[in-house]
Amino acid sequence: MTEVTNSDTGWLSREEMDSARERLPILYVDAVPVRVDDHGVVTAVGLLLRIGGDGQVKRALVSGRVLYHERVRSALLRNLEKDLGPLALPRVPAAPQPFTIAEYFPTPGVTPFHDPRQHAVSLAYVVPVEGDCAPQQDALELTWFSPEDARRPEVLAELANGQGTLLLQALAHLGV
Repeated sequence: MTEVTNSDTGWLSREEMDSARERLPILYVDAVPVRVDDHGVVTAVGLLLRIGGDGQVKRALVSGRVLYHERVRSALLRNLEKDLGPLALPRVPAAPQPFTIAEYFPTPGVTPFHDPRQHAVSLAYVVPVEGDCAPQQDALELTWFSPEDARRPEVLAELANGQGTLLLQALAHLGV
């Protein structure tokens, strides 16, 4: 009988992940969940509320790693379900195309995006969701903002690590 290891499931132990983060850029997906009307017009943008590694409560986009041997579409669906719950009903196309690529650096100021743990490259998507969203795991709350309210400086300031910039890019991509 073969023993299942973390690498067989796509997960690394904490020590292996820390070691990889010191040596390699890590691939992530970021998703901006939106509600759209019958004409495809964005009516609301969903932002999570989380407690960060520093203990501060911040707003956040849906975000997570792409696992070894996992398709990007599957990573999007897994991370959306992880954060928004199994009944969110995201509409991810068969061949999703990112609206941008965000490079997170451990050194502040290299790009607008900062992750003190690692160098990460994130494919960013806007994903319409149709179902009931219930924050899961480390997400405390999901708040729906109108596109206009999501752009307010005080809302953008609540987003950590440059995700306010990413949200503005998503809204611009949508023409909102």
